[in-house]
Amino acid sequence: MKDLNKKVALVTSATRGIGLASAIKLAQRGATVYMGVRRMEATQEICDTYAKEGLVMKPVFFDAFNLDSYKTMVESVIKEAGKIDILVNNYGGGIPDKDFDLVNTDEDTFFKIMEMNVGSVFRISKLVVPHMLENKGGSIVNIASISGTVPDISRIGYGVAKAAVNNITQQIAMEYARYNIRCNAVLPGMTATDAVKNSMSEEFQKSFLSHVPLNRMGTPEDIANSVAFFASDDSAYITGSILEVSGGYHLGTPQYADFVGRKAVEEL
Repeated sequence: MKDLNKKVALVTSATRGIGLASAIKLAQRGATVYMGVRRMEATQEICDTYAKEGLVMKPVFFDAFNLDSYKTMVESVIKEAGKIDILVNNYGGGIPDKDFDLVNTDEDTFFKIMEMNVGSVFRISKLVVPHMLENKGGSIVNIASISGTVPDISRIGYGVAKAAVNNITQQIAMEYARYNIRCNAVLPGMTATDAVKNSMSEEFQKSFLSHVPLNRMGTPEDIANSVAFFASDDSAYITGSILEVSGGYHLGTPQYADFVGRKAVEEL
């Protein structure tokens, strides 16, 4: 399916995991995809590999901690491609070794996490929306997290930041819907990425999965499928949606894991 032919997409933090899967998925559907990254040479190698399959993917420099790079990234895409039809705000992250509960999380950590997540969405969207206005439309897809809708006993900074991403998604949706600019959010649950494998113990992963009715981790491709849906005209009448892609996590009774989930995980 090449329904994104002639579309230009910008995906941030796109060298691996959800970002890379989303970039590939959009390119497979015909878009020219710019990958906002720090590692330009490594990303060029990725682009060259997929070029053999006919996919058009290009690196553009972006360093979330270098504020000048936000503007230069967008300007570079506009200079070369002339427009941005699709923006995937994938960049974000946490500091799990310093992000605890309210009392035990220091202010610097809390606000740094806010800056990493909602700050990046705000800055990039603010730069891209004027070009979408000129282009008479566009689609913004923000990668949030199930953590933004489900309170936890730890990682207060990450949860609050992702909740803010949900809210700014709906703010943008309301403010620019009349200009045919849509904005939606995808909320991954536990997803099989390097970040999850490196930061979460096997014991925690099993405990989490015991609360997932679909009984498995998500894959980056699962998330990318939802990104492509929101990027395309398949979702032309949807804006402001906060879509959980989490295998049904927290869908039912809190007793689910006691009666079904742990047994299901043990049988895997």
